[in-house]
Amino acid sequence: MNSGKASTPDDSRAQWLQLDHQLCFALYSSSLAMTKLYKPLLAPLGLTYPQYLVMLVLWEADGLSVGQIGQRLSLDSGTLTPLLKRLEQQGLVERRRASDDERRVDLLLTPAGRGLRTQALDIPEQLACASACELDELVSLTQRLHELRQQLAKAAGS
Repeated sequence: MNSGKASTPDDSRAQWLQLDHQLCFALYSSSLAMTKLYKPLLAPLGLTYPQYLVMLVLWEADGLSVGQIGQRLSLDSGTLTPLLKRLEQQGLVERRRASDDERRVDLLLTPAGRGLRTQALDIPEQLACASACELDELVSLTQRLHELRQQLAKAAGS
């Protein structure tokens, strides 16, 4: 409500405290919407969204260590380990101790895990259609978000 007083420098700064001006909320609420959209797409594959992310990483490079997967997804082992155990119980991955370093556990896709990739091929296109964005817009947005994540990680000292 405008009281008729001239705005002060504090007024313009205070506007940045509005929820719709917060980048963090735009990213958070977009992430929630994206995850909600993925749920019915991943149900036929028997995957949750975090499991899908692990499978994406392994479809790119099979045989990675738990640490490498965690680093790629920015997940700690406490979060990742139960998720990987469920994928193993589903018969999609196999966990093996590395022969050269028994402290390292490697993840290998099973034939079922490799076969699931074919079933997932339509998912990116369905997401692109749902976004109502052109392909070049999505590529640009994705690249910009990667750059933003790197800058934020750098600023946080990670």
